[in-house]
Amino acid sequence: MGLLFEQIDSQPSAIGDITLRRRRIPALGNRDIHEVKMGEEFLMSSMFVDAEVALADLGLAATPGDGLSVVVGGLGLGYTAVAALKDPRVSELLVVEYLQPVIGWHQQGLVPLGRELTDDERTRYVQGSFFDLAVQAPDQGGFDPQSPGRQFDAILLDIDHSPRALLHDSNASFYTVDSIGHMAGQIRPGGVFAMWSNEGEDAEFMAVLRDVFTDVVCHVVTFFNPFQNRESFNTVYVARKPG
Repeated sequence: MGLLFEQIDSQPSAIGDITLRRRRIPALGNRDIHEVKMGEEFLMSSMFVDAEVALADLGLAATPGDGLSVVVGGLGLGYTAVAALKDPRVSELLVVEYLQPVIGWHQQGLVPLGRELTDDERTRYVQGSFFDLAVQAPDQGGFDPQSPGRQFDAILLDIDHSPRALLHDSNASFYTVDSIGHMAGQIRPGGVFAMWSNEGEDAEFMAVLRDVFTDVVCHVVTFFNPFQNRESFNTVYVARKPG
């Protein structure tokens, strides 16, 4: 059956020690669960990934056209990025990730989707702060260091737990009309910004999105939680840039 618990890797990072581990849960049919912790805080888990997949599915369903260039902000365990690649219209995927160890886990195949994502020729990793790159002026760069000032068809974001529950206090400045507006400069007319949240619809953030975008919707994504024996939910915001 193998070990019920394994620490796969642990490395220092710019914001603290980050650890990748695997658990096997007999009560769930000996299913392997991969988890990432920052210090003692859980950052991500493969236990519940429905909304991470829905982030790509809902965001790209709202994105028109073919030959799509897509940015995923926050690599995590790769579920949003791999879901995006399943859309045959996607011709290029830039994955922006602040933590180099997380990129390394995928490149080394230490996480279940690592090889699938890394070996796809459409994938390119960009190591850097999504929030810093989002607000750069066109002549300073943006998300693609190889092509400063370019625009994308869709930007899919999954980093903070919600617009209020932040991984770092400095991220708060992103969730404003000014910063969201700067980021929208990197989206083509008619393109889409979509974002995952662990919490319900945030009226204040919806108002921010409506100041910048059109057709703003907050989708509720439900999934069964076996630990609580009931349904849980996440949300996915989808907003379109005016054409």
